[in-house]
Amino acid sequence: MSPQSALMTTSVATEPKILKYGMTKVGEVEYRIEPSAKEGMRVPVTIYANEALIAKMQTDRTIDQAVNVAHLPGVKKHVIVLPDGHEGYGFPIGGVAATDFENGVISPGGVGYDINCGVRLIKTNLTESDVRPKLRELVRELYRSVPSGLGNVGALELNTQQLDRVLSEGAKWAVDNGYGTSRDLKFCEENGTMKHSDPSKVSGEAKKRGSKSLGTLGSGNHFLEVEIVNEVHDQSAADTFGIGRLNQVCVLMHTGSRGLGHQVCSDYLRVVEAGAPNFKISLPDRELACAPAGSKEAENYRLAMGAALNYAWTNRQMITYRVRKAFEHVFGRSFEDLGMDLVYDVAHNICKVEEHYIDYENKKKEKVFVHRKGATRAFGRGSDVIPAEYRKIGQPVLIPGSMGTASWVLLGQEKSMQLSFGSTAHGAGRMMSRGAATRSYPYEVVKQDLERRGIMLESASKRGVAEEAPGAYKDVDAVAEVSHMVGIATKVVRLTPIAVVKG
Repeated sequence: MSPQSALMTTSVATEPKILKYGMTKVGEVEYRIEPSAKEGMRVPVTIYANEALIAKMQTDRTIDQAVNVAHLPGVKKHVIVLPDGHEGYGFPIGGVAATDFENGVISPGGVGYDINCGVRLIKTNLTESDVRPKLRELVRELYRSVPSGLGNVGALELNTQQLDRVLSEGAKWAVDNGYGTSRDLKFCEENGTMKHSDPSKVSGEAKKRGSKSLGTLGSGNHFLEVEIVNEVHDQSAADTFGIGRLNQVCVLMHTGSRGLGHQVCSDYLRVVEAGAPNFKISLPDRELACAPAGSKEAENYRLAMGAALNYAWTNRQMITYRVRKAFEHVFGRSFEDLGMDLVYDVAHNICKVEEHYIDYENKKKEKVFVHRKGATRAFGRGSDVIPAEYRKIGQPVLIPGSMGTASWVLLGQEKSMQLSFGSTAHGAGRMMSRGAATRSYPYEVVKQDLERRGIMLESASKRGVAEEAPGAYKDVDAVAEVSHMVGIATKVVRLTPIAVVKG
């Protein structure tokens, strides 16, 4: 097979004859590991995957890490691995776990280094035929307007007082300073502000890294894409979200808290590791280092994490402002006239206090710390924490795919509250390491393949493009299909890119 034809290929595996830890298949796309599989497990592990996805999970530490998470004190009901699950730090990426609010623990590894890495979708009233003649100009303007790549030079440099307000107020700070509208806040998870935050719990080094990065895309798997509606699977929900027309142009962005969030994670991993002897918590993996709920260490981490969450929401709001300005420049119309409203903004790496049915049959809710690492909230209809405009049907769930393939908008379902602590997958999930990807997919081959398919690319790094080649990831369509089949979030719209901006 030539490199060109291999670019879009995700290796297909079949279910292995021997499943780890005595795992059993309990449904069409559901697997289970009982607590008896390993000494010290407190709850089962549930994995939502098809046969190809489960086979891949067994080739790295995904399943091992999920089993280890099941050892956490106060862990409730079950540990979940979603269909995009792959190896991470401590927790698997694509993992969800809830711990008791009073007698559980909080683990920084259950959130990860890129705190509030998340996705934001902006709709337009343009069609592909409107945009194609100006696509090259638009891509270059987006690349110029939204700084990307590794580094700290951003769209806005903050002094100490401004940064502290960002860390306290989140996206509200950006809107109050003219970088958006009040409507933008309404269509963000938490309205773009985590109130439980404290800038004083963020280290000087973290603040230094964040002072010059606001409004930047970053590197790695972060991106900005111009996409079109390729398929509509739920017309009513798509119309409610304002994305119900085929070939309608949207903008999808994927980025997080940048170096500030990474430093917060690093700082507090050291804190909880240092406190381990006092906590007297025995764990099978030091990467699961955690602090008891209510301890000074756990509370300080939560407050610092909240500040990093706010930074990420502000970052995506600033990028939204720049994207709108780029469209205005190219098309000569205001962003309001172009219909550039925010559809939704969801976080992928987060720990939040929520109430969930632990014993669903008795309809008894308990307060827990929900760790979502590489997982997206997927609340169904009736939830009072999603926008009133969506409350009758459920929240949008945004699942970005690998560069140049597809992304999905799903609809959160009530069933997620029963099965997955209101969560579903967050993306395609890696199939191979970044090093393996660069050896398999040269930059020029990736770029030529994208352009051959009508997808324009601008990137700050040739290596970054090779690392994020489509073949390095799982099939996002398969991930969306598993979520749909389980019923935790169902298919609404499939999006395909016509332009990609990467760091």
